[in-house]
Amino acid sequence: MSYDRDEVASLKGTYSMIRGDIEKTLSGFRRIWDSDDEVGALHELLFCILTPQSKAQVCWGAVEDMACRDILLKGNYEEVLDAVSNVRFKYKKAGYLIEARERFSEGGRIHLLDFIRDFEDVQSARDWIVRNIKGLGHKEASHFLRNIGLGDELTILDRHILRALIRAKVISGMPSSLGGRKYLEIEEKMKEFSEKIDIPVSHLDIVIWYRSTGSIFK
Repeated sequence: MSYDRDEVASLKGTYSMIRGDIEKTLSGFRRIWDSDDEVGALHELLFCILTPQSKAQVCWGAVEDMACRDILLKGNYEEVLDAVSNVRFKYKKAGYLIEARERFSEGGRIHLLDFIRDFEDVQSARDWIVRNIKGLGHKEASHFLRNIGLGDELTILDRHILRALIRAKVISGMPSSLGGRKYLEIEEKMKEFSEKIDIPVSHLDIVIWYRSTGSIFK
């Protein structure tokens, strides 16, 4: 496949500039998995449930607020709703947060990482998450797994990524929907592209986000 040379050059130039920062960010995510940080993993799961159609900084701020108020594990619906008041679709998402935390906690102990370790591979874990955790599609499930250190083989296909893939001629246009089959199809094309331009796929989405937003954030 013939990719757009200018777009490839732009991506590679940005990557050379921020590669060290990307590696530092991903190393921080990996520490959650390596240190068995169950609390940190739950924070990331709840964050990713909040992110659809909301700003990442606002969503992370809501998670930090819940942690400071000690309501992540035991807050009732009204308390959680108050903490996510600035997030879009707050009424549904407050319920999703409570359901998710109850699924992965018992007697004050979180067992989210223990649960994920039982899967054969990260793709199987993602498939289960998409089917069973309300509020998480392939994009958000991939985002969560990346944020706990398991994102080497996954892509996070948001609008910034898709637009960059269009510019690079990796895909021909914006998909009308991004269901499971279409998501996996584009993911494979992005993996092929990342290999061709010698930027790891786990780094490439951050390169694109940085170029779009001017910062690296979760």
